[in-house]
Amino acid sequence: MARSEFLTSVSRYFDRAASHSGVTPGLLRQIKACNAVYRMRFPVREDNGEITVVEAFRAEHSYHRLPTKGGIRLSRHVDLDETIALAALMSYKCAIVGVPFGGAKGGIALDPSKISDGFRERVVRRYTAELIRKNFIGPDIDVPAPDYGTGEREMAWIADTYKNLRMNEPNPYACVTGKPVAMQGIPGRRQATGLGVFYGIRIFCEEAEAMRRLGLEPGLAGKRVIVQGLGNVGYHVASFLQRDGGSVIVGIAEREGYLHAEDGLDVEAVVRHRAETGTLEGFPRAVFSTDRATALEGDCDILVPAALENQITGENAPRIQAKIVAEAANGPVDSVGEEILRERGICMLPDIYLNAGGVTVSYFEWLKNRAGVSFERLLSRHEELTKSQLVQTIEQLVGQSVPEPLRTPLLHGPSEERMVVTALEQTMIVSFGQIHELWKSEQLPDLRTAAYLLSIGRLAESYSQHGIFP
Repeated sequence: MARSEFLTSVSRYFDRAASHSGVTPGLLRQIKACNAVYRMRFPVREDNGEITVVEAFRAEHSYHRLPTKGGIRLSRHVDLDETIALAALMSYKCAIVGVPFGGAKGGIALDPSKISDGFRERVVRRYTAELIRKNFIGPDIDVPAPDYGTGEREMAWIADTYKNLRMNEPNPYACVTGKPVAMQGIPGRRQATGLGVFYGIRIFCEEAEAMRRLGLEPGLAGKRVIVQGLGNVGYHVASFLQRDGGSVIVGIAEREGYLHAEDGLDVEAVVRHRAETGTLEGFPRAVFSTDRATALEGDCDILVPAALENQITGENAPRIQAKIVAEAANGPVDSVGEEILRERGICMLPDIYLNAGGVTVSYFEWLKNRAGVSFERLLSRHEELTKSQLVQTIEQLVGQSVPEPLRTPLLHGPSEERMVVTALEQTMIVSFGQIHELWKSEQLPDLRTAAYLLSIGRLAESYSQHGIFP
């Protein structure tokens, strides 16, 4: 499906929610519009000395708050419409989870599986230089992050390039998030998106009434799950669902095919097997098929599309067997497919809420970089002293000491990762509660409409308060 269909779907979701909002048409047009797009082409030398002209993009969707924020995608499918659609989703996503950023997105039109590490580094550094040239990056301007095809390594290259080209910048490492911890990243960022998806699914599955309507028991234990995509997000979703949720991962799909085992797959073992062999094929006690489409249409309770957009369309939506589609990817269900799933009573957990864990923890990393100090260093010792005083007071009152095996973990101050994970969990709980309440009180057709409506209301308020409109 053409990438323009993705942008069309996002626009349709917005318009559907906007009809319930009461926001004036002019303000709605501003909220929906993409403020600025930078389309660039630049030469990069291949390993063999040949010159390749690389096409890339950066879209800044909303300036209601600055900086703008959004990942950088490395994919041969990248184009202008996709980048704008993803930037719009970032605006709505940040508003839902209360992160004070405008939305942005970047893309480099290359196949990451077919380029060398050296060429990749030259491309990323040149892309960063191009963003600097047009003032499309900076701690107070626009802050990229990882996305499909990029990770900590690419973010480190961006930070290093920015630091060396902007030598007088007081907080250069705040120009990008998702960096390695050793390069002023934050513990917990790597798994943040997948962990946020896990929290979102768990919170929804604890809603007894919603589970009853779907013919399911409350909770995650025993739920049969298929995960499409075993990248950073898909892997962590599958791992947390299996380890902490007690779910049964019956299927995993990747670019080479689909792996199925009705009695469940050991996610860690599957990842090790694929790392060693380069494929899912050959994993013991499981059925492998090169037909990846069967993953989406497999029999399960929860389907987690964690790859790219437009995976569920009007063509395959009638054959989806899952009762819950948890949108770990951005835009995995197009507007036609969504209508079919909704009519069939299949619940969709919307991407603009469910995969917001990444930008939530990126916010914490940005704050850490701006402050120039870790949260653990600021708070951990204070927590230990406070807990120690509390325990001593309780011991004096009851006349009995806490046993030593219990005392040490009880008094220990939280690590930075623990603080990040706890704050992420709280963000997902609060945001879902607001979406769910709006869905019920306004009698909206689905959770996606409620999520967009919540976002539109907050964006409209922010634009008005910032004096964008006289």
